[in-house]
Amino acid sequence: MEERLNLGIVGCGNISGIYFTNLTTLFPWVRIEACSELIEARSRAKADAFNVPKCYTTEELLADDTIDIVLNLTTPVDHAAINQAALAAGKHVYCEKPLAIDRQDAIDTMKMAEDKGLRVGNAPDTFLGGGIQTCRRIIDDGIIGDVVSAMAFMVNHGHESWHPDPAFYYQRGGGPMLD
Repeated sequence: MEERLNLGIVGCGNISGIYFTNLTTLFPWVRIEACSELIEARSRAKADAFNVPKCYTTEELLADDTIDIVLNLTTPVDHAAINQAALAAGKHVYCEKPLAIDRQDAIDTMKMAEDKGLRVGNAPDTFLGGGIQTCRRIIDDGIIGDVVSAMAFMVNHGHESWHPDPAFYYQRGGGPMLD
C-alpha cells in the first residue's frame, strides 16, 4: 500500500472545485485533511461536500502537524506569502499558477524549500500542454522565422461573466498575461 499524503487546501474559491473533485476521486493515496478560506462559508461548503474533516483558518491549517502538503489556491497576489508560510511550517507546497507575481518572491520560495528539504510544485498544465508546447517547438525550430513581436487576445465577455469574485483579475498579479 502506498503511503497516504495528507493535504490541506488554502483557498476554496472558483478554481478549487476541480481540485476537490479530482483529489477525492482520482488519487486514493491523497487525503484532503483540511481546508481554509477567508470566506468561512466557502470552506465549510467544500468540507461538507467532499467529507473534509477539518475546516480551519489558514493559520490553524499551517499549524496542523498532520498536514504534509499545502495546496495553495489563493489569488495570485497571495501565492508567495502562503507558499513561504507553508514551507516555514515544514510543509511541501503545490500552488496554482503563478508561483508568485514577483520573480524574486519565486526565487526566495524555491531557495527556502531547498534549504528546508521540501518540495514545491506549480500548476504547469497550461504551459506544458500540447498547444503551447507545439507553438514553442515551431518557434524554437525556426519554422516561422525570427519572432519579433506577438499579439494576444482574451476572447470572452470578461471575468465578470463567469467568476464569482473577479476583482483580483484587475489588480497587480491578476489577468491573463501573468496567468
